[in-house]
Amino acid sequence: MMYKIFNTIAFRLTIWFTGIFTICSGVTFILFYFLAIQTIQTQIDQQLLENVSKFSTIIRRNGLMGARELAVVEAQAAGEKVIFFRLVYPTGEVFASSHMSYWKHVHVSKHILTNLIINKNSVFETVQIPLTQQKARILYSYVAPNVILQTGIAMDFYSKFLSAFKKVFIGAMGFIIIFSAVSGWLLIRKALSNVATITKTAQNITGSNLEARVAGTGNKDELDYLVITFNSMLDRIEELVKSIREMSDNIAHDLKTPITRIRGFAELTLIHEENLEDYRIMASNTIEESDRLLDMINTMLVISRAEAGEGDFEFKKINLSIMIRDACDLFAPLAEDKNIKIVQTIEEQILIVADIKMLQRAFSNLLDNAIKYTPENGKVSVLVFKGNQQVTIKIEDTGIGIAPEYFEKIFERFYRAESSRTSVGTGLGLSLARTIVRQHNGDVFVSSPQSGRQSGQPGKGSIFVVKLPYSNLEVI
Repeated sequence: MMYKIFNTIAFRLTIWFTGIFTICSGVTFILFYFLAIQTIQTQIDQQLLENVSKFSTIIRRNGLMGARELAVVEAQAAGEKVIFFRLVYPTGEVFASSHMSYWKHVHVSKHILTNLIINKNSVFETVQIPLTQQKARILYSYVAPNVILQTGIAMDFYSKFLSAFKKVFIGAMGFIIIFSAVSGWLLIRKALSNVATITKTAQNITGSNLEARVAGTGNKDELDYLVITFNSMLDRIEELVKSIREMSDNIAHDLKTPITRIRGFAELTLIHEENLEDYRIMASNTIEESDRLLDMINTMLVISRAEAGEGDFEFKKINLSIMIRDACDLFAPLAEDKNIKIVQTIEEQILIVADIKMLQRAFSNLLDNAIKYTPENGKVSVLVFKGNQQVTIKIEDTGIGIAPEYFEKIFERFYRAESSRTSVGTGLGLSLARTIVRQHNGDVFVSSPQSGRQSGQPGKGSIFVVKLPYSNLEVI
C-alpha cells in the first residue's frame, strides 16, 4: 500500500511542489534579509547625511553658537540614547556636543579624522558601544571650514528587527513546508475542474453583478467548505455594497432637500426690496454656500454611481484634440490673471470614443488644479500625443508640487494635502477625474519632474498623466 502511494503522481508532485517551494522561500529570505540590511544601513546613512546638511545650514546662518544649541535640541528630540552629536576641530578637540553620558565611551577616531582631512569625503563606520551589546553607525563629515561633525545613531532597534525577522521566518518556514506538503497532497488529488469553476465565477463578479455563486460539490470535503466560505463572503460583500449605496443615497437626499429649500428662501429674500442690506448679503452668501454643497453632493453621486457601474456615460466618437484645445482657451483668462503661461503641444486629429462632457469635466479639474496651485509668473504645459494603443495627456506645472507619499492619497475622496488646505476646494476633483478616466478604461497618475523625484520633496511642480485607450477610428 505504501509502495503504491510513493509511486503515485500525486506523491511525486507533492514532493516537487514542497521542495521547490522550500528552495524558493529560502532564497527569497536570503535576498530579503540582505536587502533589509542594505536598506536599513542606507536609511541610517541618509539620516546622518541629513543631519550634516542641517548643521551646515545652521552654521552658515547662526554660526557655531547655533550649532551648539542644535546639537542639544536634536539629541533631546530623538532621545539621548538614540543619537549624539559632537563638533570637533580637525585636531580632534571637542568644543561642543549633545549630552554624552550614554555615549561617553565612544571616542573620536584619530585615524578617521586623518582620512577625512586628506580625502575631504564623509566617512562612515560601525562600532560596538563599549560595555553594551549595542552597535552604532557613526559619521564624520565637515560642516564648515575647520569644523567636523561626529554624529552617531544607535542600531539597537534595527538589530532587534533583523533578529526577530530571522526567528519569525524560521518558524514560518517550518509551518509552510508542512502545510504545503499536506495541502499539495490533498489538492493535487482533487479534480481541478472545481477550481476552474470557482475562478470563472470570481471573474464574472463585478461591482454591478454580485449575484453569481459557486455551486457546491456536495462532498463536504475541503473544496466544498471552500465553496461555502467563498459564497458566504460574497453574501457579506453584497450586503455591504447595498448598505453603502443606500447610505450614500440617503445622505445625498437628506442634504439636498433642505439645502435646496434654504436656497429658495434666500432667493425670495433677495426679491423683496423692503429687506435690509444685511439680509441681502446673508441671502447671497447662503445661495453661494448652497450651490457649493449641491455641487459637492452631485460630484459624490457621480463618483459613487460610476464606481458601482451605474454611471450615465454616453460614449461616441469625439475629437480629443479640439476638446483639450477648447478647454485650454477657456482657462486662459484665469491663467492670465496670474500671469501664467499655458504652453500647448497637442497632436491634431486624435479621435476616440468617449463621453465628451465627462472627459471635459475630468480634464478641466486637472487643468484648474494646475493653474490654482501654480504661483504667479509660472507655466503650465499641456502635451497630448497618441501611440499605437493609447493616448497620453500630460499636464505639467511649476507649482507647489506634491510629496511622493501623497501621490495616491490625493485621489481619495475629500483628501487634501496640507499645502492645499488654504485654497478653495472640496477634495473631490481628482477623485472625480480618476473615476471618469477609469470609466473610459484609462487611468490617471501623478509624478514629479526629474529633479523632484531625486529630492523626494515638494516644491518642484507636478505632472499629471492621463492614459486613454486608442484605436485608429479613421482606418476603421
